[in-house]
Amino acid sequence: MASRSFRNGTDSDDPLARALQPPIDETPEERAARMRELEDAARVSKEIDDSIARDRKDYERRKRAIKILLLGQAESGKSTTLKNFQLQFSPQHFAKERAAWKTIIQLNLIRCIKRLLEVLQEEWESSLQTTTPASIAKGKGVAGRTPTTPGVRFSTSPLNDHHRRIRLRLKALLPIEDELMRKLLPDPGPGGERDVCVRAGSGWKGVLAALSANTSTLDGARSPPLQPQPLVSALKGSSRPGTGNSQVQAAKDNPIAVLAAYRDDIVTLWEDSVVQGVLKRHNVRLQDMPGFFLNDAGRVASLNYEPTDDDIVRARVRTLGVEEHRFTMESGALPGTEWYIYDVGGSRTVRQHWIPYFDDVQAIIFLAPLAFNLTLEEDPKVNRLEDSITLWRQVCQNTLLAKTTLILFLNKMDILQATLAAGIRVAKYVPSYGDLPNDVQNVTKYFRDKFRGYHKRLSPRSRPFYFHETSVIDTRSTAAILVGVREGILRAHLQSVNVI
Repeated sequence: MASRSFRNGTDSDDPLARALQPPIDETPEERAARMRELEDAARVSKEIDDSIARDRKDYERRKRAIKILLLGQAESGKSTTLKNFQLQFSPQHFAKERAAWKTIIQLNLIRCIKRLLEVLQEEWESSLQTTTPASIAKGKGVAGRTPTTPGVRFSTSPLNDHHRRIRLRLKALLPIEDELMRKLLPDPGPGGERDVCVRAGSGWKGVLAALSANTSTLDGARSPPLQPQPLVSALKGSSRPGTGNSQVQAAKDNPIAVLAAYRDDIVTLWEDSVVQGVLKRHNVRLQDMPGFFLNDAGRVASLNYEPTDDDIVRARVRTLGVEEHRFTMESGALPGTEWYIYDVGGSRTVRQHWIPYFDDVQAIIFLAPLAFNLTLEEDPKVNRLEDSITLWRQVCQNTLLAKTTLILFLNKMDILQATLAAGIRVAKYVPSYGDLPNDVQNVTKYFRDKFRGYHKRLSPRSRPFYFHETSVIDTRSTAAILVGVREGILRAHLQSVNVI
């Protein structure tokens, strides 16, 4: 029987095999180099195969995961809702981030103090007058002191020298705010940011956790406590060589000690009845600020402060960009289920970036604060509630979201109650409200029906209308709501993959 010749086990009729054969006159050095190249090529090929396998596995895992998109205008409560989700269903993950939130809460407190000092300065500037013979005759002067010389500028404000001294001392907190903000947002861009801001994907929680760990070390027995007066001198510039720089650096590295040094001044100024009267006269409600902690200043500004769950939920930080949060359900139905929650920016300039996240989400939680008397920060001519309704209409009619479950949170019910209790009438800002009773029940029903009507008319296909009246800074009531929301989302997800 005829036989065919083989060389090195290859088919001589195969052009590729012939091309891959080593040269007949290959030297040992050339063979060693060729074998190294083959080994490198095999290693790279295996790495590519492993990467493809990992990507396929990640894709399948993400495909099975539940994905939620949080939508709403800026300061609507999206990040607070996310923290409630983590606290309720992934408490171990929530606990790992506690150290980072401690610094955010202290920065929120400093921001409130800064705004309070600004209002006091506005009060002094607006009350300045110049003495005239008539004012001298009436005995009007500065803080109750009677002027005696015409042409002298004086203030008619009830604020006195005691308030001025406290304000001057508390101004020493502002460099601390600047330093912390530089750590959080090294490149704020032109004009800076008025809010406490972080950039998505910047690893800011790790930065703050490390900072908190360092300040905890500084608070130990090895470091002497920082006293108020030396800190003030250092921050303003000390006249004694060698004393200022060390105090300034200690202050910048240890915001806990600085706040503790000024705790009594903070509490005294905030609780002062004259100061409260000035705030009311200037129509400023610091209590409505996101991240308001002045009522808790005595606790937050202490050296041994540890944030509670409620503190963390109330903390305010604005995320620039889109953050993806992945966590695993630790309790409840289907423990171990992976959830992805996307927290997107709500300001008008970033809303065009929402659309890529509309694909493949099981549910959207839409937060609409019932702030009928407020306007957008980026456009003071636009009413916040009207803007929320416009956004809701756009979401309802979007064909990409035809199969997506929409869940409406009528949020900030606590602020609505306080606004109505203050006698502010809805009809002044929403003329269509007419003569309906100006109470929480009727106001809530009116706006709920508005949202329901747009949901029914504009949805591309019929779907249930889910809504909840929320105050997401109230962790206890929100926890009960989120349990129901989670069960509903799980049920819809299982139905979509034909499990039930």
